[in-house]
Amino acid sequence: MRTMILLLASAWLGGALGAQPPPPPPPHFGDVTFNGSTTLGSQYIFRGLTQTDGKPTVQAELDLVHPAGFYASLALSNISWITDQFSAGPASACVEVDLFGGYKWGFAKDWTLDVGLYRYLYPGNYNTLANYHPDTTEGYLGISYKWLSFKYSRVLSEENFGIADARCSSYLDLNLGIPLSDSGWTVLLHGGKTTFSSGHTGNRDSLNYTDYKVGVMKERKSYTLALSATHADTKDQGYNNAMGRNIGKGRMTLTIAKSF
Repeated sequence: MRTMILLLASAWLGGALGAQPPPPPPPHFGDVTFNGSTTLGSQYIFRGLTQTDGKPTVQAELDLVHPAGFYASLALSNISWITDQFSAGPASACVEVDLFGGYKWGFAKDWTLDVGLYRYLYPGNYNTLANYHPDTTEGYLGISYKWLSFKYSRVLSEENFGIADARCSSYLDLNLGIPLSDSGWTVLLHGGKTTFSSGHTGNRDSLNYTDYKVGVMKERKSYTLALSATHADTKDQGYNNAMGRNIGKGRMTLTIAKSF
């Protein structure tokens, strides 16, 4: 979710959050660490596309991390993009459930390799659309160095977020987070490329698109506040919902997250 992702003045932060004691250490189950987060946002952006048609989002994530590098996570968010696709309402879903896990390996100083599987689930009503399957499985391989990270995700399921016969579609994800000295502020830069496989249904170049993000993030205690501008060069054909709104294009998103 993993979008997933999304200012108020720092003076407001100081007044609102106050001088708080440091959070307690996360609980341990043997050698496994349990932590998580909750997020409120002005909208849910995933790979440059609004999943809530520009409306607010509430999200939660739970993580299990082993010191050897293995991890498993569960994430939840409200969505509307499936319901918004159809004017007559043959399909509806209001929740996204993400299950993902993998292994991170710090193989050299400041270098990390990340490999895993991601399962996106959209429980809902699809009684009149027997051949519509938005649930998607991806495998991913990522590498990071200090502030820079790159991830390649490849679709392993037959469907790619409702597009049939789309196995081997892919997403390239490049991110840069530049901390500004010790101020707690970070500049966020992102570029992504979505490519649909042709499968047996012909050329799908019209569905391919590139997305970008520029943002800033402020961390204080266990809170993270972020403001971001995103743009996806999505064509109207394929990305307009039933109300005639393109779910890509340019957007501004504000989020506040609380970790525990």
